Amino acid sequence: MSGSGGMDTRSGAGSSAAQRPRLSEDAVCAFEKDAKVALLATLDADGNPHLSLITSLQARTPGELMFGQFSEGLSKQHLREDPRAGFLVMSQDRRIWRGGARWTRAAKHGSEYELYNHKPMFRYNAYFGIHTVHYLDLVTLRDEEKLRVWPFVRGLVSTALLRHLAGGDSGARVLTPWAERHIGGARTLKFLAYAGRDGFPAIVPLLPCVPAGSRRLIVATSVHCDELSALPAGAACAVFALNLEMESVLVRGRWQAPRRRLGLQAAALDIDWVYNSMPPSHGVIYPPTDLAPVAESASRTVGRHS
Repeated sequence: MSGSGGMDTRSGAGSSAAQRPRLSEDAVCAFEKDAKVALLATLDADGNPHLSLITSLQARTPGELMFGQFSEGLSKQHLREDPRAGFLVMSQDRRIWRGGARWTRAAKHGSEYELYNHKPMFRYNAYFGIHTVHYLDLVTLRDEEKLRVWPFVRGLVSTALLRHLAGGDSGARVLTPWAERHIGGARTLKFLAYAGRDGFPAIVPLLPCVPAGSRRLIVATSVHCDELSALPAGAACAVFALNLEMESVLVRGRWQAPRRRLGLQAAALDIDWVYNSMPPSHGVIYPPTDLAPVAESASRTVGRHS
C-alpha cells in the first residue's frame, strides 16, 4: 500500500469474493489491537450519514471485518436496515486505513463471540460484555495513509482566523456550551462522514475544524482538499469529535461549499442535528424532544403488589 490515499480500483459493491480488496497482513495486525481509533459510518432511513466509535472493529480475514456489540446505538439499527457501511482505523502511530464494507450477518455465539468476551476489556466488565458479533464483507479499500502534519497545522491556523468572520448565532442555540468547547478543543480529533457516489458512506480523517458559534462549523480544506471540494453544496455530512479521554459528540448538518477569504480556503457545516454518542445513554440532543410521562397499566400495578 502506498500513502496516496487513492481508491483501490479493483473493488466494487458488486465484486465477487475473489475480486474484493484484501487487507495486508500488516493492516490485519494493526486492526487487531485494542489501542486504536476505529470508526464505522452508516446511513439512516433518509440516507443521512452517522458515525460511531467501534473500538472492537477488527479483521476476521483479510477480506472480512467484524466487531463486537456491547451497547445499543443507532449504527447497529442502521446496518440492519441498510447494510452499506464505511470504516476507518487509525493506529497509534497515525497510520490510517479506510474504505467501504457491507454488513452480512450477526451472531450471539461462536468462536468470535468467545474471542471478544475473553479480551481483558470485556472479560471482567459485568455491565458491558459483548452480546452480539457483527460481520461485514470488505467492498472498497483506499491506500494506507499517514497523517500529513503541515497541511493539518495550516488548517488549524485557517479555521482559527476564519471563525471570527463567520458571524454570530442568529437563532436558538444548537450546540451546548460543553459541546462547543469540546469540538473546538486542541486535543479533539474530528472526522467527517458523507454518502459517496457509490452509495456507501465515506469517512474523512483528522479534519481541521472549529465551531463558529453554536450553529456552524468552519472546516479547512487544506487536508483532503480534492475530496472535500467535490462535496456538493447542501450535502448531508456528519462530524464526529473525539478527545483522548474518549469523550465524544456527533453533529450533522448541511455542507456549504469552500470559499476563499483572506487568502484562506474553508468550507462550513450548518448544524441541524446533535447526538450524544457516549455510552451508556445514546440519544438525540438537538432538536430537543418533549418529555412524555411514563404510564403503567392498573393490571400490572396490581399484579406487582399482589
